[in-house]
Amino acid sequence: MPNQPLPGRVPIAIVGLGALLPDARDLEQSWRLILGRRDPMQDIPPTRWLIDDYYHPVPGTPEKVYTRRGAFVPAVDFDPLAYGIPPHTLASTDTAQLLALLVADQVLRDAASGRDAARPSGDRVAVILGSSALGLLAESTARTQRPVWLKALREHGLPETEARAVCDRIATHFPDSNEDVFPGLLSNVVAGRIAAHFDLHGTNHTTDAACASSLAALSTALDELSFGRADLVISGGVDVTNDIGMFYCFTTTPALSPTQECRPFSEEADGTMLGEAVVMFALKRLADAERDGDGIYAVVRGLGTSSDGRGAAIYNPRAQGQVLALRRAYDEAGYAPGTVELVEAHGTGTTAGDQAELTALSEVYETAGRDGGQWCALGSVKSQIGHAKSAAGAAGLLKAVLALHHKVLPPTLHAERPHPALRTGTSPFYLNTSTRPWVHTGGGTPRRAAVSSFGFGGSNFHVTLEEHRPSGDVRDGRGDRPRLRTAPTELFLLSADSGDELRERIEQLRRTAASRPSPAAARTASGPARTGASR
Repeated sequence: MPNQPLPGRVPIAIVGLGALLPDARDLEQSWRLILGRRDPMQDIPPTRWLIDDYYHPVPGTPEKVYTRRGAFVPAVDFDPLAYGIPPHTLASTDTAQLLALLVADQVLRDAASGRDAARPSGDRVAVILGSSALGLLAESTARTQRPVWLKALREHGLPETEARAVCDRIATHFPDSNEDVFPGLLSNVVAGRIAAHFDLHGTNHTTDAACASSLAALSTALDELSFGRADLVISGGVDVTNDIGMFYCFTTTPALSPTQECRPFSEEADGTMLGEAVVMFALKRLADAERDGDGIYAVVRGLGTSSDGRGAAIYNPRAQGQVLALRRAYDEAGYAPGTVELVEAHGTGTTAGDQAELTALSEVYETAGRDGGQWCALGSVKSQIGHAKSAAGAAGLLKAVLALHHKVLPPTLHAERPHPALRTGTSPFYLNTSTRPWVHTGGGTPRRAAVSSFGFGGSNFHVTLEEHRPSGDVRDGRGDRPRLRTAPTELFLLSADSGDELRERIEQLRRTAASRPSPAAARTASGPARTGASR
C-alpha cells in the first residue's frame, strides 16, 4: 500500500523557557554559555565520584574508567520548604526531582511574563518530561547486597562474628531505608513533583527513550495539545545522573573520548563526553498563544519519529532509520528541508554515530531541491556541554529555539577540521564554528531550524521549527519576545545641555542601576539618551 500523506501538525508555540546547564543557572546564563563558545568541561567533582578510586587512562582496565572529565550543572540554592518538601527527606530524594522543580518554576514564570490572560486551569496543564536514569537506585538498594558481602567474607575465612561486623560497617556508608526512598528514586516522580507542587491536573509522566527521551516527551506533549487534551504542556528533559555507574557503562561500550574532548563531526572525533542538563519548555497551540498575547520564542511545525528496525546490533545506529524520521518530520510540517538553514544535530562525536547521522542528513537534504552549495549550518551543543543523555534533545532544542528567536547562528566547538563525510564544497552543510548573524535569504519563508535526537535501541526523533512571525490580528506586537542580553559589557551614552544636568543624569542612572536586575533594564528606566555633544 503506498504511503499516505500525513495530516499537518497543529502549529505549537513555545511560550516559556527554563534551563540549568553546566556553568549556567538560568536561561540567560545558558544562552551566554552557548554564544560565548565556553567549554565547561572539568575534572569530575567529588560530589559525583572520586577520581583516585576509579580513573585509569588505559581503556579496558578492569573496573576503571578512562576519562576523568565531564560537564556538570552548578550548585544552586534550594529551599525545600518553599516547594513543600520536608527537609528530612532530602537525603532520600534524587537531585533530579529537586532541580526539576527549580526549572519548572523558571519556565512557568517565563511563560506568565508579559501575558494578559491568566494561566490555563490546572486541569488543562500537563507535565511530560524525558528522564530515564535513577541516580539513587544503586545507593538506596545497596544494603540488599549484604548476603553477598557476608558470603564473600566467609569464603575469605573471616570468623562469623568478624564477618558480620564488617558488613555492619559497610552498611553505614549507605542510607537507611524508609518510606521516602522509593518515591525519591523513581524517574516518574520528577514530573509528579512538579504537578503536585503547582497543582496541575493534566497528564504527568516521564518518557524513557534513552538519549532521545526529551524529544520523545515532546512528541507526546505535541499530541496532548493537538488532540485538545491540554491547553499548556511543560515538556523537556532532566538528566543530572553522572555517578560512577553511568561513566562505567559508557566506558564499557566504549563511547567516551580517550582524549577527553567531544568533537562532533570533526575529523578528529574519537568519542563523546558526559554532561548534564535540565531544560523545559512551555507549549501552547499557536492560535491560543496569539489570542492570549503570549510571548512566543518559536513555533514547532513537525516532528518525525522512527525505529531502526533490524540491524547489526541494538546499539548501532542505522542511517536509514534516521532518514525515515527526518522525512516524516518534513511531511508533517508541510515544507521541504531545503528551507531549513540550521540543523542542531544529535552529534555525539562517536565514529559510528556521526557517520550514520551525516549519511542520513545528506540523503535527505541533498534531494531538497536547493542549489547554492553549503546553505545549512550544522552544529551540536554536545561540543560544549557533553552528552546530557535523557536531556540531550532538550538542550539541542533550546539552542535552536534561541537561535531562531535571536536570529543568530550559534557556534559548535572543536570542529575546525570537518569530518570527511561532510564533503566540504558539495554538501548542503557547513560546520558553524563561530557566532554570527543569521542572514536569511529565504524570501517569504521564515527562518527554520531542525533538531535531531537518537537513542539506544534505535529510537529516532527529528523536530522542525521556525521563527514566529506575528499574524496581523496579534495586537500591539504582544507576540514578540524580548531578546536576552549576551554582551559582557553595556555602553551608556549620556548627554545634557549643562554640566549640572549631566551630573544629575549620571546620578539618576546610578540609582536606577542599583535597583534594577540588569544593566539593560537600568538603561531603559533611565530614559532615552539625547543626541548631541556632552558638556
